[in-house]
Amino acid sequence: MLTKVSAARIAARAGATTIIASGKVPGILQKIAAGKVHGSILLSDTQPLTARKQWIANQLYIRGQLILDNGACDVICSTGGSLLPIGVKEVNGDFGRGEVVSCINHTGKEIARGLINYSATESKKLSGKVSGKIESILGYIDEPELIHRDNLVVM
Repeated sequence: MLTKVSAARIAARAGATTIIASGKVPGILQKIAAGKVHGSILLSDTQPLTARKQWIANQLYIRGQLILDNGACDVICSTGGSLLPIGVKEVNGDFGRGEVVSCINHTGKEIARGLINYSATESKKLSGKVSGKIESILGYIDEPELIHRDNLVVM
């Protein structure tokens, strides 16, 4: 059942409604098509994600975790904003630039995932710092955020 729900969640991100029904019931597809639902309907209540964001959201191999403070969680969940270094409390894992990482809240729940702009080593140096100090800390600056909003998916 867990696999079915996971598949339905993926479909919902694409904007599709999903029905989970028993394949053992004779004529189940005809009954569903006639509007006689025998199972669970999972409606998509959001706009479909772009193909890029669907790809990020459905990645099975997550290279690391960023533990966020409450302020960063609020910004990401309410406005879909970018993740700045100041909102990161802890960096876990060994990842390179451009890999998929999870954004975790204080209770351990994944609230988002995205493509990181800096490696794990660099992210650890930047965590808790303001974006204006990136160049003085690393000696260069590629991006002012750890994860840009275009590469970030709220889970």
